[in-house]
Amino acid sequence: MKYILKKALEDNIEYLIECKLNNILEYADELSKEEINRIKDYVNKTIPHQIENYKIIIIDNKIAGCVLVEAKNEGFLLDEIYIKADFRNKGIGAEIIKNILIDKKIVYLWVYKLNEKAIKLYKKLGFEILEETDTRYYMKNKLKK
Repeated sequence: MKYILKKALEDNIEYLIECKLNNILEYADELSKEEINRIKDYVNKTIPHQIENYKIIIIDNKIAGCVLVEAKNEGFLLDEIYIKADFRNKGIGAEIIKNILIDKKIVYLWVYKLNEKAIKLYKKLGFEILEETDTRYYMKNKLKK
């Protein structure tokens, strides 16, 4: 499926907040109301500062999701990739990540342990686990020689 990445604009902030919260709350396990409120507050404060690095995923002139890649150390952090339910399981996320890996040689990401489909995809694309918390893995792509 063909996609276009468009630079996110201020008008997209509410959508980006919704995507980020969906990503977090779908896989974060057993959060207290206090923790959920802390996450919402954090997301509301950080997204306006990250807007420059967000891209909106467009397919057939429809918004299909978003992606956020930011510089980190000697590489880049794939901070978020969100694909709307109607567009999932069509290879879009994998294609976007493959293209990121072509452009940016060293890529890191965090993934919730409960997101087994994403973990399987990341491993297939050459990512390995560097460290872990109780709920998430921190991964890095293996550099090809």
